[in-house]
Amino acid sequence: MVKEIVLIILLFNGELSLPSFPFKGTVHECFKYSDQLRVELATYNEERNVWFLKDGIGTWQGFICN
Repeated sequence: MVKEIVLIILLFNGELSLPSFPFKGTVHECFKYSDQLRVELATYNEERNVWFLKDGIGTWQGFICN
């Protein structure tokens, strides 16, 4: 059972941000929800092969299901 999702965000100033969100469900459900979050919060740049956050503060690096 997963209890939270931790996003891995690399800020443009070089800092790492690890915001967490409560989540109750299976690992499969966590992966599916994290994919939805990525699409909602970031935009993919195919030329650079990177997901830029829509708010302009950094890049999406991944997530952890705890």
